[in-house]
Amino acid sequence: MSLTNQQDSQAVSLIRGISMDGPLAANSGHQGTGMALAPLAHVLYSRVMKHDPADPHWPDRDRFVLSNGHVSIMQYAMLFLSGYGLELDDLQNFRQWGSATPGHPEVHHTAGVEVTTGPLGQGFANAVGMAIAEANQRARFGAEAVDHHTYVIAGDGCMMEGISHEAADLAGHLGLGHLICIFDDNKITIDGATDLATDVDMAARFRAYGWDVVELGDISNDLDALEAALVAARETDKPSFLMLRTHVAHPSPKWEDDHSAHGNPFTADDVAATKAVMGIPNEPFWAPDELVAAYREHTATRGATAHARWTTPTSPDWTAAQGATGLDGWDTDLPVYEQGESVATRKAIQKALDATDANLPGLMSGSADLKGSNGVALGASHPFSPSAPDGRYIHYGIREHAMGASAVGMALHGGVLPVTATFFVFADYMRPPIRLAAISEAKVCFVFTHDSVGVGEDGPTHQPVEQLASLRVIPGLHVIRPADGNETIHAWADAVRHDGPSVLVLSRQDIPVTTDGSAVERGAGIVREPDAPAQVVLLGTGSEVAVCVEAASVLAESGIAARVVSMPSIDRFEAQSDKFRASILPEELPVLSVEAGVTFGWAAYADASIGIDRFGASAPGKLVLDKLGINVDHVVEVATALVD
Repeated sequence: MSLTNQQDSQAVSLIRGISMDGPLAANSGHQGTGMALAPLAHVLYSRVMKHDPADPHWPDRDRFVLSNGHVSIMQYAMLFLSGYGLELDDLQNFRQWGSATPGHPEVHHTAGVEVTTGPLGQGFANAVGMAIAEANQRARFGAEAVDHHTYVIAGDGCMMEGISHEAADLAGHLGLGHLICIFDDNKITIDGATDLATDVDMAARFRAYGWDVVELGDISNDLDALEAALVAARETDKPSFLMLRTHVAHPSPKWEDDHSAHGNPFTADDVAATKAVMGIPNEPFWAPDELVAAYREHTATRGATAHARWTTPTSPDWTAAQGATGLDGWDTDLPVYEQGESVATRKAIQKALDATDANLPGLMSGSADLKGSNGVALGASHPFSPSAPDGRYIHYGIREHAMGASAVGMALHGGVLPVTATFFVFADYMRPPIRLAAISEAKVCFVFTHDSVGVGEDGPTHQPVEQLASLRVIPGLHVIRPADGNETIHAWADAVRHDGPSVLVLSRQDIPVTTDGSAVERGAGIVREPDAPAQVVLLGTGSEVAVCVEAASVLAESGIAARVVSMPSIDRFEAQSDKFRASILPEELPVLSVEAGVTFGWAAYADASIGIDRFGASAPGKLVLDKLGINVDHVVEVATALVD
């Protein structure tokens, strides 16, 4: 059954009312855009989008992304009306401790929220990733299994952020025809009119990217026109950019089109005056039972009808892809390096991917124009492109920020195990999506190569020293810096098994194989135990483990017994029992940490630290490491002093 014209009108008023009432109750929030976009939200949820409130995780649902996440109260109003589990008390607790309606949408926290948004532009790039995931799965599993659209609402702020350029350019190049962006063209920012900071021709900009641009004009209150525009956008083979002229805070008699309405909650009098204009009672969170019941019945019927047309795929490849894992036995024949071999860990990751690619159906990898350097090529596949959407390697170009955010979108879309890669120093370009991956528990494997001053001649601009410590402090981010080829193989397997985001930090230079890789599982392990009782522990990560092993041999010649420990993952080690941690780092033994990066954080484990608390220099990598103290002689000197 369809909603009546009266129910349509009441629903729009209800959404506008809640968009005011939520921020008023919380004394914080953003009502203006929710009021302006209420008709669009209503049309999307009740007429256009394919979604089933009874099964929010249905794989073939349309995806909705609110890139301007500060308008969360509007989305919560829609989830309440549509029957996703939110009730009036949830709306009344908007932005409160423990509520289901936080200040910005959070995936896994509120049913019906697809991605965590708030930092402007991130949701837009997430939507690009979702559209990539949809196109790839439609090509590989068939339109009977996957055939849906991704709708994203974005505002002026999203479009000013640099990530929007990277993501929009990528989407246009890849021809993502199932991506539809509605641009909220309200011409205001927090400070005032948009022309204070920009006068870009947005239509020309997106046409230049290769999008299908439709300038809808001032139809933001015309439900039928909005529906027609959204339905028409589904017919193009290009991503769609629908420019919708809106009026912030409509229909407030005082604040419409005033930039102050963006983030300053209305007073009770402002709310009352606006509700009078709309012709609804001046009561907080007005939601007539009969309207809510009718709306929920309508969305439930639409969702059940669409869902009933879909047959659940049953192939092992589909099941593994949806679980972001491998086929049975995917990890039973992993490569092993012999002790004494020498291999760069960036090359070892390629060997790991080659060995598992065929048994990881959801795997999609890509790098930022560094395919030959990062080691994440998929030899069994071909590049993803408009003519070959079944390809599983993505050429992201020099777009690290969009690469990271797109991968988060792919992971949260489902059906994809995304891997990204670039040089470690450019993790700084990716920090926002890495942080959001951690908040969202998105299963992305971020591969970073060229991990230290061992990069060499490119100099300090390309030599990471502070990046490793900066990533380790992000809650929920699993960071692994493997010591050699074997730990790299284990690190890749660990990332596939891990239910959340992982970072693999890999070397440019060859490293002697000194471990069996087992330290990855629990975060740390003993690599070399002396014949006599240990007097000191040499604690290393990455390429410095080999330095510690060699230093231990030199120390032994002078009568000092040194245990060598590899600690590829501090966060994993911290999750172990006190007993296990004490077995690796006994309290009675002095510990010397050795890592080619800043020493920040190592005081938690070490009595002394060898590291690089300065920027590097341009010279051959081996020489730079030596000049900055990452060498056997320095380790022997400091370890001897610790023992003495």
